[in-house]
Amino acid sequence: MLDSLLGLTELLQGMILITLAVSLKSLQPQCTPDGGCAAATRQQVAFFYGALYTMAIGAGGTKPNISTFGADQFDDFDAREREVKASFFNWWMFSSFTGGLVAVLVLVFVQENVGWGVGYTIPTVGLALSLLFYVGTPFYRHEPVQRDTAASPARLVGRVFSEAFVNRRRRLPSDAAELQEHETAWYTAAGKRRLHHTRAFRVLGRAALRSDTRRLLPCTVTEVEEVKLIIGMIVVWLSTLVPCTIWAQVNTLFVKQGTTLDRSMGGVRIPAASLGSFITISMLLSIPVYDRVLVPLVRRRTGNPRGITLLQRLGIGCAFQVLVVACAYLVEVRRMRVIRERSVHHAGDTVAMSIFWMLPQYVLLGVDDVFNSVGILEFFYYQSPDGMRSLGTTFFTSGLGVGNFLNSLLVTLVDRATRGRESAGKSWIGDNLNDSHLDYCHVFLLLLSVLNMALFVWVAMRYKYKREFLEVEHPESEIAGGQESGKLTEAPLTINGAQPPV
Repeated sequence: MLDSLLGLTELLQGMILITLAVSLKSLQPQCTPDGGCAAATRQQVAFFYGALYTMAIGAGGTKPNISTFGADQFDDFDAREREVKASFFNWWMFSSFTGGLVAVLVLVFVQENVGWGVGYTIPTVGLALSLLFYVGTPFYRHEPVQRDTAASPARLVGRVFSEAFVNRRRRLPSDAAELQEHETAWYTAAGKRRLHHTRAFRVLGRAALRSDTRRLLPCTVTEVEEVKLIIGMIVVWLSTLVPCTIWAQVNTLFVKQGTTLDRSMGGVRIPAASLGSFITISMLLSIPVYDRVLVPLVRRRTGNPRGITLLQRLGIGCAFQVLVVACAYLVEVRRMRVIRERSVHHAGDTVAMSIFWMLPQYVLLGVDDVFNSVGILEFFYYQSPDGMRSLGTTFFTSGLGVGNFLNSLLVTLVDRATRGRESAGKSWIGDNLNDSHLDYCHVFLLLLSVLNMALFVWVAMRYKYKREFLEVEHPESEIAGGQESGKLTEAPLTINGAQPPV
């Protein structure tokens, strides 16, 4: 809670600085009435970039924590709250994309027709008002993890690996009960959940071997399993980088392709980047259908509270990514055919083909977000070790950032590798798309998507879901065999969306 408050405060400071940068003339380059502007001074550039970096730092402290904190408000032991929680991330992403759509349709209009200062003042005031939600801090639910029981991920990983290396020549017992582990009461007092021993990454299991000769206690089974979860999440995260890279094409190749097409509609010239709003609209329409129609239908057949498992949802997202790239390729093939028929080869020439031919790939990308974007966020939240769920949502946000970086790197490498290969010296994605081979680039992205989907399926088939023991305090009437009232009992739970908590 404190992390998100500090992040939101930092984000608000960045928004205030940005608003000042577009409002005060002393912070802007001097312009003449004829439209010419002088270069910005070093102080103006430093102020502007300082505001942007302040916002980035604030977003880094806010985004990974708010969604996690919202999901933590639901009680896993309450049947009704548990059912609602299964839909939380669907509607969390719905609200996030709704805000983005308002920003694109309303705030951009205000900025261009009223003024940049007013356009930035509105979200700044809204962000300041959001601080009022922190007044309810005493009434929110907080994870009761004690500081002395929650090691940092880096420290935990280092300890488990070092202990496993020390015991590398020792054999693992056949019975997991012989490994080091705390009693159930210890986890209950610490507000943590004990993890079930798994056979994945067996070499790390040696970190929990007991020893009579060493003074330091070995790692517990739960600590070892937490490290296994982190490793498993990293592997899945790596397989999501290609989908994140494909998504980044929206702001690069898709826009560049759209600028060459006929963008007129009713006498109005449509900006090529405006088609990105159809991704948001498609997603906003698809989420209610998925959550209220598809999930209940599939749930009746599978018995899964979410209809499908976490990795099955991501797998469907990977399949939609392949369809998106295939659709983009077919559109590009038609565009090049029109170019040959009309002899349109010069830069800046408009191809006699409506930009709305690109609409299907944007719509499919919006549907894909229901499975991919929401699925990634949901997967990393539920599979994160206890007390490290903010780390899980960090995987989601970092994947988007790395995807944008890889997209820029990919475009640069493809351009350099293909430039000069033909007699005309044209690149696959040169400055003049009317005389390039963007279709080759789409074929390359299609092959990359298919290979990544195959890799994801291979990883998903070998992934071991998080298995917890829930320590539940039952009243006397609920305990069979005459057990004492309030006695702790254990219930195994597999966190894959297939088995609800008990």
